[in-house]
Formats: sequence, C-alpha cells, structure tokens
Amino acid sequence: MRGKRSTTVVSGVVMILMIIAGCGTDVLTPDTSPTAPGPSDPPAPGADPAAQLAALTVAPEGKMTGYSRERFPHWSSQGDGCDTRDVVLQRQGADVQVGAGCKITGGTWTSVYDNVVVTNASEIDIDHTVALAEAWRSGADKWTDEQREKFANDLGGLQLIAVTASSNRAKGDQDAAKWKPPVEAYWCTYARAVVSVKTLYSLTVDQAEHDALSAMLKTC
Repeated sequence: MRGKRSTTVVSGVVMILMIIAGCGTDVLTPDTSPTAPGPSDPPAPGADPAAQLAALTVAPEGKMTGYSRERFPHWSSQGDGCDTRDVVLQRQGADVQVGAGCKITGGTWTSVYDNVVVTNASEIDIDHTVALAEAWRSGADKWTDEQREKFANDLGGLQLIAVTASSNRAKGDQDAAKWKPPVEAYWCTYARAVVSVKTLYSLTVDQAEHDALSAMLKTC
C-alpha cells in the first residue's frame, strides 16, 4: 500500500512539474491562441520565471470595494453535463469514474500542496492559483464580468488545481507573501505558476508578494 501511494504522489508532482516546464499533457497545455482567456497576449507560461517576475508591475494592493465571488462566475458549464470543476477533477485525477450527469463517482487525486492522496472527490477543492480576491486586488476589479468569468474557469493553463479542501481553505484569498504550500519541495512549482498566471492576465504584485515569489523561485 505504501508503494502504491508513493508512486501516485510522485506521478502527480511530476505531472505538475512537466506542465510548468511547458511539456505537460495535451489536456493541460496552456492555450496561447488569439482566443485564449485573458485581457492581454503575454509570453506563454514556461518562459523564464525570474524574467517574468521582474517584468510584472509592482504596486500596492487595491481595495476590496465592490468585490464578491459572484463577480467571478465560476464552475461554468463545459458541456455534456459537466462544469469546470468536473473537468479539472477528470483531468487531474487517476482512474476517475464518471456517472450520469457528469457526477464523479470515484478516482484518486494527489494534492501537491500538502502531499495528501484523496479518493473521495467531495474532499477535493479546485483552487485558483491566483485567488479571486487577490486577482481583484491586483487589477481584475477593472475587468468586465466576462473577463472575470474566463479567469475563474481557465482550463487552458495553470490557474486551476485540484487540492485538499483543507489546504485550499488554509490558503483562502492570500497571496504568496502570506501563504505558501506546506510542502516546501513544491514552492518552486507554485511560484512559477503564480508568476505565469499574473503575467498571462497582466496582474500586479505588491512588494512583499514579489519578494516572496523571488525567494521561492530560488528553490528551483
């Protein structure tokens, strides 16, 4: 049993590392076509993360005035009875079983934030790598609701990841200066994902977040 668990954990981490490096599976390859979600046309994820971080605008966090999760319509329909959450669970799990109405009835998921293997989909949350409220404070308050919906349901890149509910809720809406994955070995991958998402959507970083991301990138 220990051997099977270790293999699953390693496989999950390897898959995420491959995605960040730009050599992931077809289903998670970032969409860099002209119709990709987002208000800008940036460098593709996988480019030099230190250079991407240096290119981000450093600015104080904006206010939360006007924010609500409803301003980021999420878990949109993806067809065949599935919503965004269902698709992420299917893509990032192993041996996933899907019943009528796209109900996930079984599978195994490795939560890379805390290295926990989960076999009950109800114990999995889909985390936004850059939290919705953090995006709002970083420039998404100026987007249209349509742009925010694309951000919240971005299946083309690194913004959505299946993790344990407990790790997702511990993170909340905090940025990298206030929360890091409990598994230190994942810091490099996490920082690269945050930098890629913020680059993709032309979001800002505050100075503390910039410094925290820079420190995590040094673990790569």
